[in-house]
Amino acid sequence: MKKIVVLVSGHGSNLQAIIDACQQNRINGHIAAVFSNNADAYGLQRAMHAGIPSCFLDPKAYPDRASYDIALFKAIDQYQPDLVVLSGYMRILSPDFVQHYYGRLLNIHPSLLPKYPGLHTHQKAIENGDKEHGTSIHFVTEELDGGPIILQAKVPIFEDDKLEDVIQRVQSQEHNFYPMVIDWFLNGRLSMKGHAAIMDGKVLPPQGYASE
Repeated sequence: MKKIVVLVSGHGSNLQAIIDACQQNRINGHIAAVFSNNADAYGLQRAMHAGIPSCFLDPKAYPDRASYDIALFKAIDQYQPDLVVLSGYMRILSPDFVQHYYGRLLNIHPSLLPKYPGLHTHQKAIENGDKEHGTSIHFVTEELDGGPIILQAKVPIFEDDKLEDVIQRVQSQEHNFYPMVIDWFLNGRLSMKGHAAIMDGKVLPPQGYASE
């Protein structure tokens, strides 16, 4: 069975969606381990509750980002992952880390990229009067939130929406689609070549699959 390693920094709701999908055989694989840069990440508790090995690796124990990431991928490699999944992982990855897992490193970002890379995406969408928002699942490259997009899911923003409304609407889509994309990869349907996402042998358009 294919092996997944998940990196989290916080609450881990997408991690829980992946755990559930594995348990329900909606993902042709299992989570071999969960790593975090945050000792208090609830995602680590989710992993432990599911019987998944979990590890906190303290960034303060390393002199810089590059040395931390080298230690991280050496620890991850002990589990021989077929895929490394970022699930709310809040550290920028070093070029060495990205290259080490190039083509088998996925991220989910809460905006319709290339709109709103970085943080506070929901608030920016509301403040700018956007009528739609969403989430993007993409391969990770050295460009922040800039790797080939695999799938985007859109949600509406209504005039009376509060921030929590938008977050909940986006997360509902994330929990549906991230496990599905992971399964595509593990079943050999999805890959990255050059700077393009390939699905069933065909190059995906720049915005990947679009789901309303």
